[in-house]
Amino acid sequence: MASLKLKVSYRCSNNNTNSIPFSLSSFCKKEVTQIRFPNTTISPPKLHLQALGNARAKVLFSAKIAAGTVNEVLPPPLDSTSEPPQFFDGTTRLYISYTCPFAQRVWITRNCKGLQDKIKLVILDRENRPAWYKEKINSADKVPSLEHNNEFKGESLDLIKYIDSHFEGPSLFPHDPDKKEFAEELLSYTDKFNKAVFSSFERDGNVAGAAFDCIETALSKFGDGPFFLGQFSLVDIAYAPFIERFQPFLLDVKKYDIIAGRPKLEAWIKEMDKNDAYKQTRREPKELVEIYKKRFSTLL
Repeated sequence: MASLKLKVSYRCSNNNTNSIPFSLSSFCKKEVTQIRFPNTTISPPKLHLQALGNARAKVLFSAKIAAGTVNEVLPPPLDSTSEPPQFFDGTTRLYISYTCPFAQRVWITRNCKGLQDKIKLVILDRENRPAWYKEKINSADKVPSLEHNNEFKGESLDLIKYIDSHFEGPSLFPHDPDKKEFAEELLSYTDKFNKAVFSSFERDGNVAGAAFDCIETALSKFGDGPFFLGQFSLVDIAYAPFIERFQPFLLDVKKYDIIAGRPKLEAWIKEMDKNDAYKQTRREPKELVEIYKKRFSTLL
């Protein structure tokens, strides 16, 4: 009997201050290609149903990846004894450490774009990195780094924008001019926010209050959703890894609850916790607290 050809897929297109440091004034395209089935004794109706079943499974799997609901098998970290990969072989690689919040930003972006099968994770032991990483990839010996188009790129905020604009998947940056402007202001504020909270570690936890008040105010800017720009964006990705660490650490060590009296921040955290693409990158709060206790032991 004649071979049947059918395949359907979908591609998813520093010091604390009481002043506010900034202004307060999924996508799927159907594709039909061909796949050849070998000669078989299955009747045409059954063969047609089999083809549709396989196509449906592929569609569902692609949709789960794009939604961040597929839990990939994560690789073990590479240490000083590990050999490097074959650089510039056509594989796009994201070099991260599991416990680095800067690297986590880019990891989340990758997952939210549904790029688990397009960007390969290379995990590095944060305390015992291979020498070749500093020599060949990142002279500052910091993560994250992205290997793409025969180049190595770094800096987490630059990388989340790069991945969003250079790879397929849902857009994570606004097109609305007002939201775009506010997004840039919030991204620029991330370092000041982090430094303000870090400075509170050697003092009373309440010292961080002004910084979290700024976050609460920023979350009140738009009313069309619980996120910084109303809808989920790169801004949420930029802040999430740090708030994920600050919340349990300040509560455990300083007895300071960052969500007390801040309903917008509380709602934002709850919404972020529902995001599967983000949840796949999270560590246990106890682990994060212990890491910060060790890192900031001289300040406590």
